[in-house]
Formats: sequence, C-alpha cells, structure tokens
Amino acid sequence: MIFGFFLCLDAFLYVFTLLPLRVLLALLHLFTLPCCGLRGSLLLQPAQVCDILKGLIMVLCYSMMHYVDYSMMYHLIRGQSVIKLYIIYNMLEVADRLFSSFGQDILDALYWTATEPKERKRDSIGVIPHFIMAVFYVFLHAILIMVQASTLNVAFNSHNKSLLTIMMSNNFVEIKGSVFKKFEKNNLFQMSNSDIKERFTNYVLLLIVCLRNMEQFSWNPDHLWVLLPDVFMVIASEIAVDIIKHAFITKFNEITADVYSEYRASLAFDLVSSRQKNACTDYSDSVARRMGFIPLPLAVLLIRVVMSSVNVQGALSYSCLLLFYLGMVTLKVLNSIVLLGKSCVYVKRANMEDKLFERPSTAAPGKTPSRTRKTSGCTAPSGDPWSERSPSSPSCTSITAQPTPTASPTLRPETVPPPPTTSTTPASPPIPEPDLDPDTLTPSPPATPEQKEEEGMEGTELKHRTPKKDLLDVDRFTICGNRID
Repeated sequence: MIFGFFLCLDAFLYVFTLLPLRVLLALLHLFTLPCCGLRGSLLLQPAQVCDILKGLIMVLCYSMMHYVDYSMMYHLIRGQSVIKLYIIYNMLEVADRLFSSFGQDILDALYWTATEPKERKRDSIGVIPHFIMAVFYVFLHAILIMVQASTLNVAFNSHNKSLLTIMMSNNFVEIKGSVFKKFEKNNLFQMSNSDIKERFTNYVLLLIVCLRNMEQFSWNPDHLWVLLPDVFMVIASEIAVDIIKHAFITKFNEITADVYSEYRASLAFDLVSSRQKNACTDYSDSVARRMGFIPLPLAVLLIRVVMSSVNVQGALSYSCLLLFYLGMVTLKVLNSIVLLGKSCVYVKRANMEDKLFERPSTAAPGKTPSRTRKTSGCTAPSGDPWSERSPSSPSCTSITAQPTPTASPTLRPETVPPPPTTSTTPASPPIPEPDLDPDTLTPSPPATPEQKEEEGMEGTELKHRTPKKDLLDVDRFTICGNRID
C-alpha cells in the first residue's frame, strides 16, 4: 500500500512539475521549425504530441471550471438532509470508479488517434471528436470530485458531526460487502490497487477541505488545530478498514501474505519497463491503467481550489510561488529516483529481469492475438514507435500474423489419394481421439487435406487463446506511443 501510494504521488506530481516544462519544450520545438527547416516528415514526436494534448486539456478544463461556483455548490449541499447526503456520497463513490474506468479508455483512444501514422491528411480530423470527448470527460470528472469534496466539507462543518460519523461507518459497510466473497489472487490484486487509488484520492480531498476552511477563516492557524482531529480520524478509519478487510479476505480464501510481495513486484515491473528505451508509454498512463488513477481531473480541481483560495500579489508572492514550484520539482525527482531504485530491487528479487528484455516474438503463447497486436508497435530494437506501427514494417507483420501450418502442394481432387485416418500433416499436431462407445462407433469419412489444414489452424488459435495466469499479462502496456526519452 505504501509503495503504491508513492507511485500515485509520483504520477500526480508529474502533472504539476514536468508536464508544463515538456509542453513548453514541445511548443518551442514547433515554433522554431520554420527557422531550422523540416528535417523529416514528422513535425513532432509522438510523446510531444501527447504532452501538448494533455496541456490543452488542462487549460480548457481549468477555464471551464471558472463557471462552476464552489460556494454555491457548498450551500446547495448543506441544505440537504443527512440521509440524502449519505446516499449522494455513496452514489458519488460508484460514479467515480466508473468514470475512472471509462476515462482512461477515452484518453488512450485520443493518444493513439493523435500519434498513429496517417495515410491521408484528412485522417487527422478524427483527432477532433476524440479531443472533445476527452475535454468533457475531464471536466465532468473534476465536477464529480468537487461534489465529493463539498460533501466532505459539509460533514466537517456540521455541528453534531453526524454526517461525518455516517461517512466513516460507510467504510465498515465495505467490509461486509467484500469479506465474505470468493477472491482469487488476481481479484485481490485489483481490489488492492483500487484501495490504493481510493486512499490517495481521499488524502487529496482532505487537503482541499482544509484549504477551503482555512481560506474562510482568513488562514488563522488556530482553526487548523480544530480540523486536524477530524482529519486524523478519517485517515485512521480508512487504514483500519483496509487492514481488517484484507486480513479476513486472505484468511477466508487461504491466501498467504507473500502474495502482496508479488503485487508489489508487479507494480515495480511496470515502473521499470516504462523507463526502458523501447517503452511506449509514460508511467502516469501505466499507473492509470493499472490502478484506475487518472491524475488530470484531480489536478484540475486542485489548481482551481488553490487559485481561488490563495491570493498571489506582489513580487514576494511570486517569489514564494517559484520556490514552491522548485520544491515540488525536487520532491518529484527524489521520489522518482527512490522509486526506481526500489523497483529494481523488487524486480530482481522476484526474478523478473528476463521478462524485461524478452522480445514479443518469443513471448509466451498465452497472449491473445489482439494483445499481441497491441504490443507489436512498442517493442523494436530501434525504439521508434513510428517505424514499428507502420503496416509495412517487417517486425509488425511477423508478430501480428498468425502462424500458418505448412501443407503439401495442392493437387487436383481426382489425383489425391485418400490418406489414412491415423496419419496427420506435418504442421498440425496429432488430435487425440475421444473415448467412444464401441456399439455406437460409426466409421467416419477420411478427412481431406483442406479439413486437416483448418483443424491445424484451429488448434493453433486455441493454443493462443489459452490464458496464462500471470500478473504481468494484465494490461502491461497502453496502446499509445508516448515514448519519454
């Protein structure tokens, strides 16, 4: 849980620290192209295109959030009854999970559409509807998180603390809904990632509540000591519920505690693989796909609250803001260095180094053809995602094409002798005969070479469809070609 929390923190700090710098560098590269001349057919690299899209989404959503009044939403929620607010809070939690699951697919579709090779120039128009959908998704998800923060703020400011008590008891209801269910290792892994994401989101919501309350009391430090007991009570109840829930799930399903080291090694493998030369995704996208944590809506809301709560005027204020930004950059860099070092240790301890450098053509046959097609554009010796994703690339065709059995040269039907029923073609594996009743056994007509060829291809496809129960096969890469050098 602690390792996953710092992974989410690293992806969240990336939006505030390195993403603005990368957007500025990409725009500078785009504006200086007429002076330097076009050296190739690509104006921008795929990673730079994704960075500019993220920056545009952030700017547009932040400007749209100015039309949403936080104070009016707070008083509207405060006028509701306690039971109604309890129901609204539960509905918001479910909606947040659904938005996180659906939103990453929208963003992946946008990144892939913007960076895939275009055969015709008019194919680039397809980026516009994907971009509009991504902007509306981030905006709606930010409003949803704002309603959650407002509901939590109302619970903190209620006189009898009844709403806060009901919200804390909602965590214990979660134990009832999950402890007595059957859980496998992969299901427990997904639930652990969801708990990490939920815990980090709650910490950010508590930070927003403290900022709004301190702004209302003119940043009086005495009011902070009034808020801290409630904040610690919410955090302690969240941690206690997670401990009890995971303890009884592992007890009732007879799962050893060593499985959490496997989960940690799988998260570490995602981090190490995203730092390789032939990686085609940024780690923030990998965290979003693995844990369901999308930092863009939460970052938009936090910027909106901070800008409305803190008044920046004068040279001293801007100097403090610059120092705060440099401090966040330092924290992000140090956090990334420590995480990368720990991840290398965990991967080496779990004996996963060989899987970091294996080629897709030598991968296990447990992957489905669709997944092989997704990862085919990401791994090549050159590390250039454009060269691998082109349809004419030899590496792409060798990976995505299904292996066809080698058959003998085709002859005319009247000259082909009927083969014996016990022989098989060299390319197709021998098919075991089912156990049949001797009384009901009827002679079957001899199979033609075409039928045997089809049977061999079906056997190969079934072999490809055989699922490999390995944690590393669960969405290891996203489909976008966002290489970060």
